[in-house]
Amino acid sequence: MILSARSRAAAVLAVAALLGPVATQAAAQPAATPVTALAAPDIPVSSVKAHLTQLQSIATANGGNRAHGRPGYLASVNYLRAKLDAAGFTTSLQTFTASGATGYNLIADWPGGDPSQVLMAGAHLDSTTSGPGINDNGTGSAAVLETALAVSRAQLKPEKHLRFGWWGAEELGLLGSRAYVNSLSTAQRATFAGYLNFDMIGSPNPGYFVYDDDPAIEKTFKDYYAGLGVPTEPDRVGDGRSDHASFKNAGIPVGGLFTGAGERKTAAQAQKWGGASGQSFDRCYHSSCDTTANVNDTALDRNSDALAHAVWTLGAPTVR
Repeated sequence: MILSARSRAAAVLAVAALLGPVATQAAAQPAATPVTALAAPDIPVSSVKAHLTQLQSIATANGGNRAHGRPGYLASVNYLRAKLDAAGFTTSLQTFTASGATGYNLIADWPGGDPSQVLMAGAHLDSTTSGPGINDNGTGSAAVLETALAVSRAQLKPEKHLRFGWWGAEELGLLGSRAYVNSLSTAQRATFAGYLNFDMIGSPNPGYFVYDDDPAIEKTFKDYYAGLGVPTEPDRVGDGRSDHASFKNAGIPVGGLFTGAGERKTAAQAQKWGGASGQSFDRCYHSSCDTTANVNDTALDRNSDALAHAVWTLGAPTVR
């Protein structure tokens, strides 16, 4: 029997009157607890800097650099891979050839997540031949590593499949990331929900630049910094100069962070961010003085936490 709307309403009121406040309270409760995003953990800057100390030691023991084709680069890869293997990641090395030498990309997959929705965070691991490359790009590499280790410590169960990557031969023209993207089939490229890039995120005279590519990724970073009360600017200088370009050119949504390279900080930027107006964001860019002394701890700390926030938010791990 189908009751009229008026009859149904009367029946509901009659039952409520019989059951009293219990029914009223039950009716007010939602059918299920809303799904909310898990908050990302704080990434201790001391842990990120400990990785930078190791990368500095590797460079010092191998001719002062960690460049493509040099022993310091492969030693850097092996250091990261050992950490990731111990943390439960599935790691693999992709090889390619550049300038007559073998290059290496390190890929680390966290078990679980939807394989048709891959969220990847990455950074180039190589330096130039002129120095140890601690800001460029030990900072990005170390922050991505420590975020991956935080995923393991949390035993995170995200909805998306999380992948992390460290690229070789970026300093020779994005060669490692390009080799990786070129190795993907059309179907594999279509599984990427996004790629997040972190190249130079601890510059000693830092700016706070957010890639203005994919709107959702950009908003995630900008909202995070707005919550800190730190203004940001779109990264227009770095567009196409780092590994996100390899993914962007393949139609994959990209985003990322950057604290500046050899360009000079303007007076307006110094007013809102502090630091020295008229001086380079990184005076040791591609130089021998790009050591562990060439890092701004506050910028590195903020960007490492922003990285983790993006992985947790965009990876959509949830709790009921």
